[in-house]
Amino acid sequence: MRSSASRRDPAGSGRRAARSGRRTALGLATVLPLAAGVLALGGPGAQADSAPPGRDTLSGTKPTWARAGSDRGATDDGDKVTARVYLAGRDAKGLAAYAKAVSDPASPDYGGYLSARQTQARFGPTRQQKDAVTAWLEDSGLHVTGGNRHYLSVTGEVAAAERAFGTQLHDYGKDGKVYRAPSRAATVPASLNGAVLTVVGLDNAPKRAKHDETLPPPGPVFKNAGPFSASYGSRTDRSLPSAYGAKQPYAVKGYTGKQLRAAYGARSRHTGKGVTVAITDAFASPTIAADAARYARRNGDPAYSKGQLTQVLPADYRYTEECDAGGWYGEETLDVEAVHAVAPAADITYVGGASCTDDDLLDALAKVVDNRLADIVSNSWGDVEANETPDVAAAYDQIFQQGAVEGIGFYFSSGDNGDNVASTGTKQVDTPANSAWVTAVGGTSLAVGKGDRYQWETGWGTTKATLSADGTSWDSLPGTYTSGAGGGTSRTVAQPFYQRGVVPDALALAGGGATKQRVVPDIAAVADPNTGFLVGQTQTFPDGSLRYGEYRIGGTSLAAPVIAGVQALAQQARGGRPIGFANPSLYDRYGTAAYHDVTDHPLGAGVSLGVVRVDYVNGYDDSEGLVTSLRSLGRDSSLHAVVGYDDVTGVGTPAAGYLTSFGGHHRR
Repeated sequence: MRSSASRRDPAGSGRRAARSGRRTALGLATVLPLAAGVLALGGPGAQADSAPPGRDTLSGTKPTWARAGSDRGATDDGDKVTARVYLAGRDAKGLAAYAKAVSDPASPDYGGYLSARQTQARFGPTRQQKDAVTAWLEDSGLHVTGGNRHYLSVTGEVAAAERAFGTQLHDYGKDGKVYRAPSRAATVPASLNGAVLTVVGLDNAPKRAKHDETLPPPGPVFKNAGPFSASYGSRTDRSLPSAYGAKQPYAVKGYTGKQLRAAYGARSRHTGKGVTVAITDAFASPTIAADAARYARRNGDPAYSKGQLTQVLPADYRYTEECDAGGWYGEETLDVEAVHAVAPAADITYVGGASCTDDDLLDALAKVVDNRLADIVSNSWGDVEANETPDVAAAYDQIFQQGAVEGIGFYFSSGDNGDNVASTGTKQVDTPANSAWVTAVGGTSLAVGKGDRYQWETGWGTTKATLSADGTSWDSLPGTYTSGAGGGTSRTVAQPFYQRGVVPDALALAGGGATKQRVVPDIAAVADPNTGFLVGQTQTFPDGSLRYGEYRIGGTSLAAPVIAGVQALAQQARGGRPIGFANPSLYDRYGTAAYHDVTDHPLGAGVSLGVVRVDYVNGYDDSEGLVTSLRSLGRDSSLHAVVGYDDVTGVGTPAAGYLTSFGGHHRR
């Protein structure tokens, strides 16, 4: 399941709760592992297990944590198994090949998108395939309980699952708990002729949730204390100690749409009109319509027209406590208000997942693709790559490939914990941002000055030093690391074609192997909570009342919807023609005036930057005191924003030339 990376905590970090099997709202946070395999392939990579005669191996279905040393013995034959059998469709390799062709500006098929119905007819499973898979499952003793165009849901006893998938299920110790998993990769009858893509659920590390839960009230109130700068550098307290040879300004109160549009090259005629942006998150804020309308009215954004903001929601919810459902309300609010701020005429369709588990988030994404609900999909959630398994990654990639064929682009936050060493002990990227079929959005610290003038950006990476007791210095400057844009080199995904010749070999080979790998992110936008976005949301106050309030927020959960909004402007600029899977065209513009080339030291080598923050100790009032700190910028764990492509900001951030480059067919 995914979690949300909160950009509002007093420490200023984009907090990510990485729980195995669940995603976090990034920005509020988290995510899923990527299908191991090159871009041209549709499924996960091979495993060491070989299939017995007459069987085909479903590689990636034995998780790496199911090791002999942690084996606790066979699972009881009578235990229940609930799983999903994903269908490969009638031409899985053809789907991947066509998705690449329609997305590559160098291809003669570029832009030759299919409708959802055409995609299903050309690449979806046939009735005969579904019938054959159903018969095999039921003959094995499993019960088919439902499904959709992508999978069949099955349930039954362990013994039946073992017969169906040709493997033994054992119990394994993991993180102090015991979970079930296949002792070797699952197999399926060769007579099915490749109809099965993968099976998800034979391992149960992500716990099953209860059904028919009700949503909780909004999360606890959070407020920024201030004082603030109205624009970057507009307010400085000369009585505070210097840092890096200068008095550092107060953090901004929170940028608004006007400032973000100016920073990223939007002109008055670019509004996103005629484009639909979908947002996927878990659950649904009960006050989103009122909050979004009030925020727009208070902060200079155009009012929403009738039907401009719509929601597609599940019939019921689950995992509300484990997923912190109330925390996801803030994620939805941030995403909706950020997209509208940047692309005020774009339609917004919010598609809520029934929980933050992979199953439910996959269902939300499938709704977008199967019904072609949008041109652009913003996703501010994820998890670390180590928590992903290739079987689930394959299911995600199939959705992303079908979206690419239909001209739909998916944008994922790259994460809020830098290289993830501080949060997990292991240097790794986030997923699904590491998928070769999505656009991973990294983060920056942004300076927008007086007159809405773009000044500079750094790679987002923050350290915190508090004001000394006597007020004369910043303790242990630059202080401790708090948060930063996710990025780095995938261990499971090979380098996609569009990164060749752009991503330095030093990054592509940073994993230590001989094969070049996918590097994250692809593009970036503002994410630093200290130079973040002003958001408005109904929250729960200490007295139990629900009231609207505004606060500054950040994280790559902000960067993703900002880039989604910019892409809506770009699609309008190219006459409304969908951009689709954007990465080939993004890298095609590398090194041009389309981008700001972001570095950690935009004012010159050796010149460090920071902002002063004053926060409530308790997060909402001064009853427990205030804390003043200096937040240093451009210090992202082991990651660095440098000249050219880098693993913090990718190819850069949109500049004034970005939207104009979409006025015609662009080739360097």
